[in-house]
Amino acid sequence: MDIQNVVKNLHPLETKVLLHYTQKDELTSDRLQKELDYKEGHANQAFSWLGGKDLVAVVSRTPHTFYEITEVGREMAKTGTPEERIIAFVKDKGAKTLPEIAAGLGIENKDVGSAFGQLSKDGVLKMNAEKKAEYTGAATPARITIVKALFEKAVAAEKGQLDNAALNAEEQKAIAGFAKKRGAADSPFKIVERETVVYKLTAAAADVVAALKNAGVTGNELGEVTPKMLSSGEWKNGTFRGYNIAIPPARIIPGRTNPYVQFLESVKDKLCSLGFKEFDGPLVETEFWNGDALFMPQFHAARDIHDVYRIKNPTHAKEIEEPYLSNVRASHENGGASGSRGWNYTFDTEFTRRLVLRSQGTVLSAHQLHKAEIPGKYFGIARCFRYDKVDATHLSDFYQTEGIVLGEDVNLRTLLGFLEMFAKEVAGATEVKYVPGYFPFTEPSVEVHIKHPVLGWFELGGSGIFRPEVTKAMGIDVPVAAWGIGIDRMALMALGLNDLRELFSENIEEVRLRKAKF
Repeated sequence: MDIQNVVKNLHPLETKVLLHYTQKDELTSDRLQKELDYKEGHANQAFSWLGGKDLVAVVSRTPHTFYEITEVGREMAKTGTPEERIIAFVKDKGAKTLPEIAAGLGIENKDVGSAFGQLSKDGVLKMNAEKKAEYTGAATPARITIVKALFEKAVAAEKGQLDNAALNAEEQKAIAGFAKKRGAADSPFKIVERETVVYKLTAAAADVVAALKNAGVTGNELGEVTPKMLSSGEWKNGTFRGYNIAIPPARIIPGRTNPYVQFLESVKDKLCSLGFKEFDGPLVETEFWNGDALFMPQFHAARDIHDVYRIKNPTHAKEIEEPYLSNVRASHENGGASGSRGWNYTFDTEFTRRLVLRSQGTVLSAHQLHKAEIPGKYFGIARCFRYDKVDATHLSDFYQTEGIVLGEDVNLRTLLGFLEMFAKEVAGATEVKYVPGYFPFTEPSVEVHIKHPVLGWFELGGSGIFRPEVTKAMGIDVPVAAWGIGIDRMALMALGLNDLRELFSENIEEVRLRKAKF
Protein backbone atom coordinates (compact mmCIF):
# COMPACT_ATOMS: atom_id res chain seq x y z
CA MET A 1 0.00 0.00 0.00
CA ASP A 2 1.31 3.45 -0.97
CA ILE A 3 0.64 5.20 2.35
CA GLN A 4 1.32 8.71 1.08
CA ASN A 5 -0.99 8.26 -1.91
CA VAL A 6 -3.75 6.91 0.35
CA VAL A 7 -3.37 9.86 2.75
CA LYS A 8 -3.50 12.30 -0.15
CA ASN A 9 -6.79 10.87 -1.42
CA LEU A 10 -8.63 10.52 1.90
CA HIS A 11 -11.84 12.47 2.30
CA PRO A 12 -12.36 14.39 5.58
CA LEU A 13 -15.20 11.98 6.42
CA GLU A 14 -12.69 9.12 6.31
CA THR A 15 -9.94 11.05 8.08
CA LYS A 16 -12.09 11.84 11.10
CA VAL A 17 -13.06 8.19 11.51
CA LEU A 18 -9.43 7.05 11.36
CA LEU A 19 -8.24 9.66 13.86
CA HIS A 20 -11.15 9.27 16.29
CA TYR A 21 -11.22 5.47 16.70
CA THR A 22 -8.87 2.51 17.28
CA GLN A 23 -8.88 -1.09 16.11
CA LYS A 24 -10.68 -2.11 19.31
CA ASP A 25 -13.74 0.04 18.58
CA GLU A 26 -16.83 -1.48 16.98
CA LEU A 27 -18.20 1.08 14.56
CA THR A 28 -21.74 1.47 13.24
CA SER A 29 -23.56 4.14 11.30
CA ASP A 30 -25.51 5.14 14.44
CA ARG A 31 -22.30 5.57 16.42
CA LEU A 32 -20.77 7.88 13.82
CA GLN A 33 -23.98 9.92 13.72
CA LYS A 34 -23.96 10.38 17.51
CA GLU A 35 -20.23 10.87 18.13
CA LEU A 36 -19.02 12.59 14.95
CA ASP A 37 -22.28 14.37 14.13
CA TYR A 38 -22.44 12.66 10.73
CA LYS A 39 -25.63 12.28 8.77
CA GLU A 40 -26.62 8.70 7.94
CA GLY A 41 -25.53 9.12 4.32
CA HIS A 42 -22.15 10.53 5.36
CA ALA A 43 -21.52 7.62 7.74
CA ASN A 44 -22.33 5.07 5.04
CA GLN A 45 -20.12 6.91 2.54
CA ALA A 46 -17.21 6.91 4.99
CA PHE A 47 -17.50 3.15 5.55
CA SER A 48 -17.82 2.50 1.83
CA TRP A 49 -14.72 4.55 0.96
CA LEU A 50 -12.65 3.14 3.83
CA GLY A 51 -13.71 -0.38 2.88
CA GLY A 52 -12.56 0.21 -0.69
CA LYS A 53 -9.11 1.12 0.67
CA ASP A 54 -9.09 -1.94 3.03
CA LEU A 55 -8.96 0.35 6.05
CA VAL A 56 -12.14 -1.05 7.64
CA ALA A 57 -13.60 -4.56 7.59
CA VAL A 58 -17.09 -5.86 8.30
CA VAL A 59 -17.31 -7.70 11.63
CA SER A 60 -21.00 -8.65 11.61
CA ARG A 61 -24.35 -8.04 9.91
CA THR A 62 -27.61 -8.21 11.88
CA PRO A 63 -30.98 -7.89 10.08
CA HIS A 64 -33.81 -6.00 11.80
CA THR A 65 -37.49 -5.56 11.02
CA PHE A 66 -39.26 -2.42 12.18
CA TYR A 67 -42.89 -1.33 11.97
CA GLU A 68 -43.07 2.41 11.29
CA ILE A 69 -46.34 4.19 11.95
CA THR A 70 -47.73 6.14 8.97
CA GLU A 71 -49.92 9.26 8.89
CA VAL A 72 -52.90 6.90 8.54
CA GLY A 73 -51.72 5.11 11.68
CA ARG A 74 -51.30 8.34 13.63
CA GLU A 75 -54.85 9.30 12.73
CA MET A 76 -56.09 5.87 13.86
CA ALA A 77 -54.20 6.31 17.13
CA LYS A 78 -56.36 9.40 17.75
CA THR A 79 -59.73 8.24 16.43
CA GLY A 80 -59.50 4.45 16.73
CA THR A 81 -59.20 1.68 14.15
CA PRO A 82 -62.07 1.08 11.70
CA GLU A 83 -63.07 -1.98 13.75
CA GLU A 84 -63.25 0.01 17.01
CA ARG A 85 -65.25 2.78 15.38
CA ILE A 86 -67.65 0.38 13.66
CA ILE A 87 -68.39 -1.49 16.90
CA ALA A 88 -69.04 1.79 18.73
CA PHE A 89 -71.19 3.11 15.85
CA VAL A 90 -73.41 0.01 15.69
CA LYS A 91 -73.74 -0.08 19.49
CA ASP A 92 -74.86 3.56 19.49
CA LYS A 93 -76.96 3.73 16.29
CA GLY A 94 -78.28 0.20 16.07
CA ALA A 95 -78.22 -2.12 13.02
CA LYS A 96 -77.03 -0.40 9.84
CA THR A 97 -76.12 -1.40 6.29
CA LEU A 98 -72.42 -1.31 5.40
CA PRO A 99 -72.83 1.77 3.14
CA GLU A 100 -74.67 3.53 6.00
CA ILE A 101 -71.80 2.73 8.34
CA ALA A 102 -69.29 3.99 5.76
CA ALA A 103 -71.22 7.25 5.30
CA GLY A 104 -71.73 7.75 9.04
CA LEU A 105 -68.08 7.25 9.92
CA GLY A 106 -66.49 8.71 6.78
CA ILE A 107 -64.75 5.40 6.05
CA GLU A 108 -64.48 3.93 2.56
CA ASN A 109 -66.81 1.08 1.64
CA LYS A 110 -63.97 -1.37 1.03
CA ASP A 111 -62.48 -0.69 4.50
CA VAL A 112 -65.89 -1.16 6.15
CA GLY A 113 -66.35 -4.42 4.24
CA SER A 114 -62.94 -5.75 5.32
CA ALA A 115 -63.49 -4.74 8.97
CA PHE A 116 -67.00 -6.23 9.06
CA GLY A 117 -65.69 -9.50 7.62
CA GLN A 118 -63.17 -9.84 10.44
CA LEU A 119 -65.61 -8.78 13.16
CA SER A 120 -68.21 -11.26 11.92
CA LYS A 121 -65.58 -14.02 12.20
CA ASP A 122 -64.94 -12.86 15.77
CA GLY A 123 -68.67 -13.08 16.47
CA VAL A 124 -68.92 -9.40 17.46
CA LEU A 125 -71.12 -8.36 14.51
CA LYS A 126 -73.48 -10.27 12.26
CA MET A 127 -75.63 -9.56 9.22
CA ASN A 128 -79.33 -9.75 10.05
CA ALA A 129 -82.25 -10.67 7.79
CA GLU A 130 -82.48 -7.06 6.57
CA LYS A 131 -78.85 -7.15 5.36
CA LYS A 132 -77.81 -4.86 8.19
CA ALA A 133 -74.84 -5.26 10.50
CA GLU A 134 -75.85 -5.60 14.13
CA TYR A 135 -73.98 -6.01 17.41
CA THR A 136 -74.14 -9.49 18.94
CA GLY A 137 -73.19 -8.48 22.49
CA ALA A 138 -69.92 -10.42 22.37
CA ALA A 139 -66.83 -9.03 24.09
CA THR A 140 -64.37 -6.91 22.14
CA PRO A 141 -61.61 -9.19 20.74
CA ALA A 142 -58.31 -9.09 22.64
CA ARG A 143 -56.39 -8.25 19.46
CA ILE A 144 -58.15 -4.85 19.24
CA THR A 145 -56.86 -3.97 22.73
CA ILE A 146 -53.40 -5.15 21.74
CA VAL A 147 -53.46 -3.07 18.55
CA LYS A 148 -54.56 0.01 20.47
CA ALA A 149 -51.57 -0.39 22.81
CA LEU A 150 -49.25 -0.81 19.81
CA PHE A 151 -50.48 2.46 18.31
CA GLU A 152 -49.73 4.24 21.59
CA LYS A 153 -46.24 2.72 21.72
CA ALA A 154 -45.49 3.68 18.13
CA VAL A 155 -46.60 7.30 18.56
CA ALA A 156 -44.33 7.64 21.60
CA ALA A 157 -41.38 5.76 20.06
CA GLU A 158 -38.35 7.39 18.45
CA LYS A 159 -38.97 7.80 14.70
CA GLY A 160 -42.36 6.18 15.27
CA GLN A 161 -40.82 2.72 14.90
CA LEU A 162 -41.42 -0.54 16.77
CA ASP A 163 -38.71 -3.21 16.68
CA ASN A 164 -40.21 -6.59 15.77
CA ALA A 165 -37.71 -8.31 18.09
CA ALA A 166 -39.06 -6.33 21.07
CA LEU A 167 -42.67 -7.46 20.50
CA ASN A 168 -44.19 -10.61 21.95
CA ALA A 169 -45.87 -13.26 19.79
CA GLU A 170 -49.38 -11.80 20.22
CA GLU A 171 -48.20 -8.30 19.34
CA GLN A 172 -46.33 -9.56 16.28
CA LYS A 173 -49.42 -11.39 15.07
CA ALA A 174 -51.66 -8.35 15.65
CA ILE A 175 -49.41 -5.80 13.97
CA ALA A 176 -48.80 -8.04 10.94
CA GLY A 177 -52.41 -7.48 9.88
CA PHE A 178 -51.90 -3.70 9.89
CA ALA A 179 -48.53 -3.50 8.11
CA LYS A 180 -47.40 -3.58 4.50
CA LYS A 181 -43.96 -3.68 2.93
CA ARG A 182 -45.21 -2.32 -0.39
CA GLY A 183 -48.12 0.01 -0.97
CA ALA A 184 -48.29 1.46 2.56
CA ALA A 185 -50.27 4.57 1.56
CA ASP A 186 -53.44 3.39 3.29
CA SER A 187 -51.78 1.14 5.85
CA PRO A 188 -51.32 2.13 9.54
CA PHE A 189 -47.80 0.68 9.60
CA LYS A 190 -45.17 0.16 6.96
CA ILE A 191 -42.53 -2.55 7.24
CA VAL A 192 -38.97 -1.25 7.29
CA GLU A 193 -36.19 -3.80 6.92
CA ARG A 194 -32.71 -2.70 7.94
CA GLU A 195 -29.35 -4.26 8.58
CA THR A 196 -26.96 -3.21 11.34
CA VAL A 197 -23.42 -3.55 10.02
CA VAL A 198 -20.52 -3.46 12.49
CA TYR A 199 -17.07 -2.43 11.26
CA LYS A 200 -13.57 -2.35 12.76
CA LEU A 201 -10.43 -0.60 11.59
CA THR A 202 -7.95 -3.00 9.96
CA ALA A 203 -4.27 -3.37 10.83
CA ALA A 204 -3.40 -1.35 7.71
CA ALA A 205 -5.25 1.63 9.18
CA ALA A 206 -2.61 2.07 11.89
CA ASP A 207 0.08 3.09 9.36
CA VAL A 208 -2.32 5.51 7.67
CA VAL A 209 -3.24 7.09 11.03
CA ALA A 210 0.44 7.58 11.82
CA ALA A 211 1.00 9.26 8.44
CA LEU A 212 -2.01 11.52 9.00
CA LYS A 213 -0.66 12.68 12.37
CA ASN A 214 2.85 13.27 10.98
CA ALA A 215 1.36 15.36 8.16
CA GLY A 216 -0.78 17.35 10.59
CA VAL A 217 -3.99 16.38 8.83
CA THR A 218 -7.04 16.75 11.08
CA GLY A 219 -10.00 16.16 8.77
CA ASN A 220 -11.13 19.76 9.24
CA GLU A 221 -9.35 21.01 6.13
CA LEU A 222 -11.39 23.20 3.80
CA GLY A 223 -12.53 21.71 0.52
CA GLU A 224 -13.96 24.83 -1.10
CA VAL A 225 -13.99 28.59 -0.85
CA THR A 226 -17.44 30.09 -0.37
CA PRO A 227 -18.57 33.73 -0.93
CA LYS A 228 -19.07 34.02 2.82
CA MET A 229 -15.46 32.96 3.53
CA LEU A 230 -14.16 35.46 0.98
CA SER A 231 -16.16 38.36 2.40
CA SER A 232 -15.23 37.59 6.02
CA GLY A 233 -11.57 36.73 5.32
CA GLU A 234 -12.04 33.40 7.12
CA TRP A 235 -10.19 31.59 4.31
CA LYS A 236 -6.91 33.19 5.36
CA ASN A 237 -6.84 31.22 8.62
CA GLY A 238 -7.94 27.88 7.15
CA THR A 239 -6.00 24.89 5.88
CA PHE A 240 -7.06 23.59 2.50
CA ARG A 241 -7.26 20.08 1.15
CA GLY A 242 -5.00 19.17 -1.74
CA TYR A 243 -6.42 19.46 -5.25
CA ASN A 244 -5.79 16.52 -7.57
CA ILE A 245 -5.15 17.98 -11.01
CA ALA A 246 -4.70 14.47 -12.45
CA ILE A 247 -8.43 13.71 -12.20
CA PRO A 248 -9.82 13.60 -15.75
CA PRO A 249 -12.62 16.06 -16.53
CA ALA A 250 -16.16 14.83 -17.20
CA ARG A 251 -16.79 13.85 -20.80
CA ILE A 252 -19.21 15.98 -22.79
CA ILE A 253 -21.48 13.66 -24.76
CA PRO A 254 -23.63 14.97 -27.60
CA GLY A 255 -27.37 14.45 -27.24
CA ARG A 256 -28.74 11.10 -28.35
CA THR A 257 -32.01 9.29 -27.88
CA ASN A 258 -32.33 7.52 -24.54
CA PRO A 259 -32.07 3.71 -25.03
CA TYR A 260 -35.32 3.14 -23.18
CA VAL A 261 -37.15 5.70 -25.33
CA GLN A 262 -35.81 3.88 -28.39
CA PHE A 263 -37.20 0.63 -26.99
CA LEU A 264 -40.65 2.15 -26.37
CA GLU A 265 -40.74 3.52 -29.92
CA SER A 266 -39.78 0.09 -31.30
CA VAL A 267 -42.72 -1.50 -29.44
CA LYS A 268 -45.07 1.10 -30.90
CA ASP A 269 -43.71 0.45 -34.40
CA LYS A 270 -44.15 -3.30 -33.93
CA LEU A 271 -47.80 -3.02 -32.88
CA CYS A 272 -48.68 -0.46 -35.54
CA SER A 273 -47.19 -2.77 -38.18
CA LEU A 274 -49.60 -5.46 -36.96
CA GLY A 275 -52.60 -3.20 -37.59
CA PHE A 276 -53.13 -1.86 -34.07
CA LYS A 277 -54.37 1.69 -33.50
CA GLU A 278 -52.83 3.64 -30.61
CA PHE A 279 -54.95 5.17 -27.83
CA ASP A 280 -54.01 7.44 -24.92
CA GLY A 281 -55.60 9.19 -21.95
CA PRO A 282 -54.98 11.55 -19.01
CA LEU A 283 -52.71 10.73 -16.05
CA VAL A 284 -55.43 11.90 -13.63
CA GLU A 285 -58.47 9.62 -13.69
CA THR A 286 -61.66 9.05 -11.72
CA GLU A 287 -62.23 5.95 -9.62
CA PHE A 288 -65.00 5.25 -12.15
CA TRP A 289 -62.68 4.65 -15.11
CA ASN A 290 -59.74 3.44 -13.03
CA GLY A 291 -61.72 0.70 -11.31
CA ASP A 292 -65.53 0.81 -11.38
CA ALA A 293 -65.82 0.53 -15.17
CA LEU A 294 -63.58 -2.54 -14.89
CA PHE A 295 -66.02 -4.24 -12.49
CA MET A 296 -63.72 -3.82 -9.50
CA PRO A 297 -66.09 -3.63 -6.50
CA GLN A 298 -65.83 -0.52 -4.38
CA PHE A 299 -65.91 -2.44 -1.09
CA HIS A 300 -63.96 -5.60 -1.94
CA ALA A 301 -60.37 -6.41 -0.95
CA ALA A 302 -59.61 -6.91 -4.65
CA ARG A 303 -59.53 -3.09 -4.84
CA ASP A 304 -56.32 -3.22 -2.81
CA ILE A 305 -54.34 -4.66 -5.73
CA HIS A 306 -53.92 -1.04 -6.78
CA ASP A 307 -52.62 1.35 -4.08
CA VAL A 308 -53.46 4.64 -5.76
CA TYR A 309 -52.30 8.20 -5.24
CA ARG A 310 -55.26 10.49 -4.59
CA ILE A 311 -55.49 14.03 -5.91
CA LYS A 312 -55.54 16.70 -3.20
CA ASN A 313 -57.14 19.55 -5.15
CA PRO A 314 -59.67 19.08 -6.64
CA THR A 315 -60.59 15.81 -4.97
CA HIS A 316 -63.52 14.86 -7.23
CA ALA A 317 -64.62 15.20 -10.84
CA LYS A 318 -67.81 17.18 -11.45
CA GLU A 319 -69.66 14.31 -13.15
CA ILE A 320 -69.37 10.96 -14.91
CA GLU A 321 -70.76 10.79 -18.42
CA GLU A 322 -73.96 8.90 -19.11
CA PRO A 323 -75.19 6.31 -19.96
CA TYR A 324 -71.95 4.69 -18.78
CA LEU A 325 -72.37 5.66 -15.13
CA SER A 326 -75.86 4.13 -14.98
CA ASN A 327 -74.77 1.03 -16.90
CA VAL A 328 -71.74 0.40 -14.69
CA ARG A 329 -73.76 1.10 -11.55
CA ALA A 330 -76.30 -1.52 -12.62
CA SER A 331 -73.52 -4.02 -13.38
CA HIS A 332 -72.20 -3.63 -9.83
CA GLU A 333 -75.55 -3.67 -8.06
CA ASN A 334 -77.44 -6.41 -9.91
CA GLY A 335 -75.48 -7.37 -13.04
CA GLY A 336 -77.33 -4.99 -15.35
CA ALA A 337 -77.55 -6.32 -18.89
CA SER A 338 -74.68 -8.78 -18.38
CA GLY A 339 -76.78 -11.70 -17.14
CA SER A 340 -74.87 -11.96 -13.83
CA ARG A 341 -75.99 -11.01 -10.32
CA GLY A 342 -73.33 -8.29 -9.99
CA TRP A 343 -71.71 -7.61 -6.62
CA ASN A 344 -75.04 -7.02 -4.83
CA TYR A 345 -74.24 -3.77 -2.99
CA THR A 346 -75.24 -0.11 -3.18
CA PHE A 347 -72.96 1.65 -5.67
CA ASP A 348 -71.36 4.81 -4.21
CA THR A 349 -71.73 7.63 -6.77
CA GLU A 350 -69.64 9.98 -4.62
CA PHE A 351 -66.69 7.59 -4.40
CA THR A 352 -66.75 6.92 -8.15
CA ARG A 353 -66.01 10.63 -8.88
CA ARG A 354 -62.86 10.68 -6.73
CA LEU A 355 -59.73 11.71 -8.66
CA VAL A 356 -56.60 9.54 -8.58
CA LEU A 357 -53.41 9.11 -10.57
CA ARG A 358 -53.86 6.36 -13.14
CA SER A 359 -52.77 3.11 -11.46
CA GLN A 360 -53.09 0.74 -14.42
CA GLY A 361 -53.07 0.90 -18.19
CA THR A 362 -56.38 -0.98 -18.42
CA VAL A 363 -58.17 2.31 -17.75
CA LEU A 364 -57.33 3.23 -21.36
CA SER A 365 -59.12 0.10 -22.58
CA ALA A 366 -62.18 0.99 -20.49
CA HIS A 367 -62.28 4.40 -22.19
CA GLN A 368 -61.84 2.88 -25.65
CA LEU A 369 -64.49 0.17 -25.45
CA HIS A 370 -67.58 2.30 -26.11
CA LYS A 371 -66.01 3.95 -29.19
CA ALA A 372 -64.11 0.95 -30.61
CA GLU A 373 -64.67 -0.47 -34.07
CA ILE A 374 -65.64 -4.14 -34.39
CA PRO A 375 -63.51 -5.95 -35.31
CA GLY A 376 -60.69 -3.82 -33.98
CA LYS A 377 -57.23 -3.85 -32.40
CA TYR A 378 -55.99 -1.08 -30.07
CA PHE A 379 -52.97 -0.46 -27.85
CA GLY A 380 -51.51 2.21 -25.63
CA ILE A 381 -48.29 2.79 -23.67
CA ALA A 382 -49.37 4.30 -20.37
CA ARG A 383 -47.44 5.82 -17.49
CA CYS A 384 -48.96 4.41 -14.29
CA PHE A 385 -48.52 5.28 -10.61
CA ARG A 386 -48.81 3.07 -7.52
CA TYR A 387 -47.55 3.45 -3.99
CA ASP A 388 -44.89 0.72 -4.04
CA LYS A 389 -41.50 -0.09 -2.58
CA VAL A 390 -38.83 0.42 -5.22
CA ASP A 391 -36.56 -2.56 -5.93
CA ALA A 392 -35.06 -4.43 -8.89
CA THR A 393 -38.48 -5.39 -10.31
CA HIS A 394 -40.82 -2.72 -8.82
CA LEU A 395 -41.14 1.03 -9.36
CA SER A 396 -43.64 3.49 -7.92
CA ASP A 397 -44.26 4.88 -11.42
CA PHE A 398 -43.87 2.71 -14.47
CA TYR A 399 -44.96 2.06 -18.03
CA GLN A 400 -47.51 -0.54 -19.12
CA THR A 401 -48.41 -1.48 -22.66
CA GLU A 402 -52.14 -2.03 -22.73
CA GLY A 403 -54.12 -3.57 -25.54
CA ILE A 404 -57.51 -4.96 -26.57
CA VAL A 405 -58.68 -7.02 -29.53
CA LEU A 406 -62.41 -7.11 -30.29
CA GLY A 407 -64.21 -9.50 -32.61
CA GLU A 408 -66.60 -12.43 -32.98
CA ASP A 409 -63.72 -14.90 -33.40
CA VAL A 410 -61.55 -13.58 -30.53
CA ASN A 411 -60.76 -16.21 -27.88
CA LEU A 412 -58.10 -17.33 -25.41
CA ARG A 413 -55.95 -18.76 -28.21
CA THR A 414 -55.88 -15.28 -29.81
CA LEU A 415 -54.71 -13.81 -26.52
CA LEU A 416 -51.97 -16.40 -25.93
CA GLY A 417 -50.59 -15.68 -29.38
CA PHE A 418 -50.14 -12.00 -28.55
CA LEU A 419 -48.60 -12.82 -25.15
CA GLU A 420 -46.05 -15.07 -26.82
CA MET A 421 -45.18 -12.29 -29.24
CA PHE A 422 -44.54 -9.87 -26.37
CA ALA A 423 -42.48 -12.36 -24.38
CA LYS A 424 -40.30 -13.68 -27.22
CA GLU A 425 -40.20 -11.11 -30.01
CA VAL A 426 -40.36 -7.90 -27.95
CA ALA A 427 -38.74 -8.87 -24.62
CA GLY A 428 -36.41 -11.44 -26.19
CA ALA A 429 -37.16 -14.14 -23.61
CA THR A 430 -36.41 -17.77 -24.44
CA GLU A 431 -38.30 -19.33 -21.53
CA VAL A 432 -41.99 -18.43 -21.13
CA LYS A 433 -44.81 -19.88 -19.04
CA TYR A 434 -48.48 -19.06 -18.51
CA VAL A 435 -50.02 -19.10 -15.02
CA PRO A 436 -53.74 -18.87 -14.12
CA GLY A 437 -54.46 -15.48 -12.55
CA TYR A 438 -57.29 -13.49 -11.00
CA PHE A 439 -58.50 -10.04 -12.05
CA PRO A 440 -62.02 -8.77 -11.29
CA PHE A 441 -62.50 -7.66 -14.90
CA THR A 442 -61.38 -10.77 -16.87
CA GLU A 443 -62.42 -14.43 -16.99
CA PRO A 444 -60.44 -16.49 -17.77
CA SER A 445 -57.37 -14.60 -16.53
CA VAL A 446 -53.78 -15.45 -17.43
CA GLU A 447 -50.39 -14.19 -16.18
CA VAL A 448 -47.37 -14.50 -18.45
CA HIS A 449 -44.00 -15.13 -16.77
CA ILE A 450 -40.53 -14.98 -18.33
CA LYS A 451 -37.14 -16.13 -17.04
CA HIS A 452 -34.43 -13.51 -16.68
CA PRO A 453 -30.82 -14.82 -16.68
CA VAL A 454 -30.06 -13.04 -13.37
CA LEU A 455 -33.42 -12.25 -11.68
CA GLY A 456 -35.01 -15.62 -12.52
CA TRP A 457 -38.74 -16.00 -13.15
CA PHE A 458 -40.94 -12.94 -12.78
CA GLU A 459 -44.38 -11.84 -13.93
CA LEU A 460 -44.43 -9.86 -17.16
CA GLY A 461 -48.10 -8.93 -16.94
CA GLY A 462 -51.73 -9.97 -16.69
CA SER A 463 -54.34 -10.64 -19.33
CA GLY A 464 -57.69 -12.28 -20.01
CA ILE A 465 -61.06 -12.04 -21.73
CA PHE A 466 -63.11 -9.10 -20.47
CA ARG A 467 -66.16 -10.13 -18.46
CA PRO A 468 -69.59 -9.23 -19.89
CA GLU A 469 -70.14 -6.96 -16.87
CA VAL A 470 -67.35 -4.80 -18.34
CA THR A 471 -68.16 -4.98 -22.06
CA LYS A 472 -71.96 -4.88 -22.04
CA ALA A 473 -71.98 -1.77 -19.83
CA MET A 474 -70.05 -0.07 -22.65
CA GLY A 475 -72.33 -1.37 -25.40
CA ILE A 476 -69.99 -4.13 -26.63
CA ASP A 477 -71.48 -7.56 -27.34
CA VAL A 478 -68.46 -9.46 -28.74
CA PRO A 479 -65.50 -11.12 -26.99
CA VAL A 480 -62.66 -8.76 -26.04
CA ALA A 481 -59.14 -10.00 -25.30
CA ALA A 482 -57.15 -7.63 -23.09
CA TRP A 483 -53.66 -7.45 -21.62
CA GLY A 484 -51.57 -5.15 -19.46
CA ILE A 485 -47.87 -5.89 -19.81
CA GLY A 486 -45.10 -4.32 -17.75
CA ILE A 487 -43.08 -2.82 -20.57
CA ASP A 488 -40.35 -1.77 -18.10
CA ARG A 489 -39.82 -5.45 -17.33
CA MET A 490 -39.70 -6.35 -21.03
CA ALA A 491 -36.96 -3.74 -21.35
CA LEU A 492 -34.86 -5.55 -18.72
CA MET A 493 -34.60 -8.51 -21.07
CA ALA A 494 -34.39 -6.55 -24.31
CA LEU A 495 -31.67 -4.17 -23.07
CA GLY A 496 -29.72 -6.73 -21.03
CA LEU A 497 -30.29 -5.02 -17.65
CA ASN A 498 -30.72 -6.51 -14.17
CA ASP A 499 -32.55 -3.70 -12.34
CA LEU A 500 -35.51 -1.52 -13.37
CA ARG A 501 -33.83 1.50 -11.79
CA GLU A 502 -31.11 1.30 -14.44
CA LEU A 503 -33.70 2.37 -17.03
CA PHE A 504 -33.83 5.78 -15.34
CA SER A 505 -30.16 6.01 -14.33
CA GLU A 506 -28.09 9.11 -14.94
CA ASN A 507 -25.38 6.79 -16.26
CA ILE A 508 -26.86 6.50 -19.74
CA GLU A 509 -23.53 5.36 -21.19
CA GLU A 510 -23.62 2.21 -19.07
CA VAL A 511 -27.14 1.39 -20.31
CA ARG A 512 -26.02 1.94 -23.92
CA LEU A 513 -22.97 -0.27 -23.34
CA ARG A 514 -25.05 -3.07 -21.82
CA LYS A 515 -27.51 -2.85 -24.71
CA ALA A 516 -24.69 -3.06 -27.27
CA LYS A 517 -23.16 -6.13 -25.57
CA PHE A 518 -26.53 -7.82 -25.24
